[in-house]
Order: sequence, then structure tokens, then C-alpha cells
Amino acid sequence: MNSRRQFIQKLGAGIAIPSLVSFISPNGFDTNWIDSSIKGEDFWTQVRAQFPLTKNRVYMNNGTFGPAPFPVQKAMVESLQEINTSGEYGITDPEREKLAAFLGVKTAEISLTHNTTGGINIMAWGVSLKSGDEVILTNHDHVGNALPWLNRAKLHGIVLKPFTPASNFEENLDLIKSLVTPKTKVIAIPHVTCTTGLVFPIKEISEFARSKGIITAIDGAHGAGIFDLNLKNLGCDFYAGCCHKWLLGPSGTAFLYVREDMLEKLQPFHVGGGSDLGWDLFSDPPILNGYAASAHRYDYGTQSTSLMKGVSAALDFHLEIGKGKIETRVRELNQYLFEGLLDLGSQIQLLNSEDPRSRISMVTFQPKNTTFQLLGNELMKSGFRIRQVPEGNVNGIRVSTHIYNSKEEIDLFLQELKVILD
Repeated sequence: MNSRRQFIQKLGAGIAIPSLVSFISPNGFDTNWIDSSIKGEDFWTQVRAQFPLTKNRVYMNNGTFGPAPFPVQKAMVESLQEINTSGEYGITDPEREKLAAFLGVKTAEISLTHNTTGGINIMAWGVSLKSGDEVILTNHDHVGNALPWLNRAKLHGIVLKPFTPASNFEENLDLIKSLVTPKTKVIAIPHVTCTTGLVFPIKEISEFARSKGIITAIDGAHGAGIFDLNLKNLGCDFYAGCCHKWLLGPSGTAFLYVREDMLEKLQPFHVGGGSDLGWDLFSDPPILNGYAASAHRYDYGTQSTSLMKGVSAALDFHLEIGKGKIETRVRELNQYLFEGLLDLGSQIQLLNSEDPRSRISMVTFQPKNTTFQLLGNELMKSGFRIRQVPEGNVNGIRVSTHIYNSKEEIDLFLQELKVILD
């Protein structure tokens, strides 16, 4: 009890973080906040100072939600003030262009959606499928990928072929190849599973699928913001992602990538302003001339300029640090946590592969001598925000770390986990 009390007192006092004052300009947070002379852990400490996260607990649930740093919040507030002062709500073309460049694709290949599930629904319903056609997915899918395809199966009689993921790159590629039949039309899998953080070899799977005339429709909720992601190089046909997780943007912002030569193979069903090539209700009969010659056909109606200004600021935040540097740091923290959990091997069952290519930002484990619910509740009470994972019958604890986390926080987590398990 004394050790736990001392631990909580240390946690309440906060992880050592320099004063935010040094990072604030007279007009708010300076967009040029990085001191390039700072190296190592001190560099990431200055990154942590850009987040308003409370000091009285450790946030390790970025796989659910990524807290927005101060520059993102500042951009949204300024945009809201400008819009509500002038009455001009603006356009989002510059933000779409910046997002497309960040993802390595053409602006015409990006649709602005509101969450990953929205993009997945566009994919699931827009692909031409008939009764008996097969779609491969995993039984570790998030509800946002599972339900759209389940609904399509319920209403149109397509056949879903879920599989339990193997542990690493090569095994999963071979497993998917083994599931393909002449009736397989779509491979609809996550880039990274929400359950254990398993990374699928999407590039290799996409190459194989294209050779067989199979469409790849990827759930990319856990892609942008951790990988140095280039969707063109990834090679998939469709990729639905969001901006509120690893990109650290505002909730309610997301995107759908549709490869340019696949536009005519993904039928839009929900349309509105911006989706069309012209329409006329005075003609006899009324006509719709066609769809916009870009992925803009899939987003319709008014977009939130303020939210997209937040996305733009989040992209700037990542680019200022460096996409490659962020991926390296995310992998470094993941490996550090993974190795620390290995030392608790007699008390937990790690559900991740030792192959570092098969994980990037999340680690999941099961306790051996208690339930995952009881352990999860104790960790939460002790000041750690983690996620309990019942999906896919995983019944484990998921820990997801991002660039605002530190090795010191991971050490504190491992110490407290050992106290609880002992």
C-alpha cells in the first residue's frame, strides 16, 4: 500500500515537463515551437509540452482518440471567431489539397468524410457486388468495418469470409492468399487491427489482389499519423482513414482515398452540393448530368471550415516534427513497452508478434491470474487511461502510445502493472 501511495503521489505531481511559458509567444502558441538544438528525450519533452493533457494521469489510449495539441485548438478557435465575426464560412479546398499531399496522392483522389466508418460505408455500398460474391475480412475488425459489410451481406446476399489474423507479415499474406476463390471480389481488412495493433502487409496484399482482379478496401483508422504514409505507394484501391486518432486532429474529420482509375467502380449513393457535373429540375424530365470527375463526388454539402483548419494545423504539426521522425519515435516507444512487458511473461500473455514489422503503436496482453476487466479497472483507478478489448474474443488490455508519451511514463505503467499483478 505504501509503494502504491507513493506511486500515485508521484503520478499526481506530474511527469517532469518544462514550463509551457517557454513555448508560448505573446499571441499564443508559437507555430515555430521546435528548438532543433534539443535532442533525445528532451526533444520529445518539448513535444509533450504542446499538449494540454492533464498531469494527474497517463494517457495511453491514442488508438481510440488522439488529443489535439495547442496549435490545432488555436487554429479552430481562430477560425470560429473569424467565421462568426464575418459571416463568411469559407471553403475547404486548401485543406483538402494539403491533406492529399500529406498522404502522397492527388487532391482529386481524396474525399472529405466525418469518420472512418463513413468512408467504409461508401466503400462497402459503392462496390458492385451480387449475391454469392465473396468479401474477405477479419474477425478482429472494428465495428465500423464489420457492420457495413455485414449489412450489405444481410440485404444483398454477399458472402463474408472472416479469418483470425496470424501473428506476422508473411503468415497473414499467405493466409489471405489461401482464402481467395474465383468468387472473391473484395479484400476489406484493417491496415492495423484495433484489437492487438497487428500491422498487415497492405502493399503486398494489394499487389496480389490486383493480379487477381480483386478490390482492396482498407480500414485505415490506424494509419495516417504513425506511418510515414504514402497511399499511392501502398497500392490499395480504397483507403478510409480519420484525422482524430494518430493525426491528432479534431473529431468529426476523416478522409476516403479512391485511386483515380477506380472512381467509376465505386458508385456514389449519397450525393449533394459538390457531387455533380450539373443538374436541372426545369428540364423534362429533370436531369443529373453526372458525378464530379474526382473523389469529391463522395463528400457533399457543407463542410466544417473550422474543423478542417484544425486538420491543417495538425498536418503542419506532424510535418514540422517530420513524418519519418514520428514513425521512428512511435516504433521506439512500442518496442520499449513490448520489451518491458516481456519481463512480466509469467503473469501476462502478450498477444503481439516479436516481429517489429507486425506492430507499430499498440500492444495488447491478457493477464493470467485475473480477468482483463478487473485489471483494466485497477489500472484506470491508478491513473492510466488504457482500453479493455473484448472484440474478437481478445479479452485483453490494449496500450497505445504516441509522441506525447515518454519512456518514463511507460516505466511507471510497468511498475504499477507489476504491483497490481503481484
